[in-house]
Amino acid sequence: MPLTHTRDLFAKALKGKYALGAFNVNNMELLQAIIEACEEEKAPVMLQISKGARDYANPVYLKKLIEAAVSTSTIPIAVHLDHGDSFELCKQCIDEGFTSVMIDASHEPFEKNVEITKRVVDYAHKHNCVVESELGHLVGAQFDEGEEGGAFSAGGHYTHPEEAVEFVRQSGCDSLAIAIGNSHGAYKFKGEQHLDLDRLKAIKKALSDAGLGDYPLVLHGASSVPKDLILEINKYGGQLGEDTAGVPEGDIEIARRVGCTKVNIDTDLRLAMTAAIRKVFAEKPKEFDPRKFLGPARKATKELVRHKVRDVLCCSGHAFD
Repeated sequence: MPLTHTRDLFAKALKGKYALGAFNVNNMELLQAIIEACEEEKAPVMLQISKGARDYANPVYLKKLIEAAVSTSTIPIAVHLDHGDSFELCKQCIDEGFTSVMIDASHEPFEKNVEITKRVVDYAHKHNCVVESELGHLVGAQFDEGEEGGAFSAGGHYTHPEEAVEFVRQSGCDSLAIAIGNSHGAYKFKGEQHLDLDRLKAIKKALSDAGLGDYPLVLHGASSVPKDLILEINKYGGQLGEDTAGVPEGDIEIARRVGCTKVNIDTDLRLAMTAAIRKVFAEKPKEFDPRKFLGPARKATKELVRHKVRDVLCCSGHAFD
């Protein structure tokens, strides 16, 4: 089937109280693992391509790989630019046929973020493409824990509910990535950490009260950094810190029910692939056929994706809603 627009996928996910898995892609094995798992689970999926992935794999190669995935599957597939850092990059991806792009100007002051986002929105909407933007900074749960009395700091790192309303109104973005304690990478937190779910609820309510409806929110940095994968990697020669942790899957489940419609997962895929490859190298040091270690890596990644869409995001079985 042809590529699907996230506008359609979001509407169905919001109604069904499930979240879309947005998985990053940069090579064939990752793509195969994601598509095979979602096909078997009958789950809609978003394939994310970052600027780094485009630089690594070449946009033409990635486009042809995705065309192959679309032609061999039956599930709805959307293709999304992850963390586009300029209008020019977003325009290029829109012109290439991406059904969704993210412009990330969250490092800029509020007004500049709005200005850059609106420029992308104006171009994208003319070309039947939707836009995700970001407000706040993904720095981890040790920052911006609010103020006494349950208020939220407007000058901190986390997304402020009232600013989220103004940002959506002024920029016209179709979905918003928020900062509520989520963080990119494998070294997210130390000790027991959780998302600021009260802030998430406040953001969702503020958007609804402002007449913006059941507005789709996005959770970046949502890998859980499974302990078993960390231990497996370290067992076979890795040196990842065993005291690191990701976003608890229980928190993601609550965020999904509250209204985080799109959940980004990248680090966990890398960990699954790395653990499987290291195991082969350690147990079969004479092996030099890439198929012999990339095959197990693909299988391990597939099972991780299956778990996420079935047990955490609960989008299994919703491909044909």
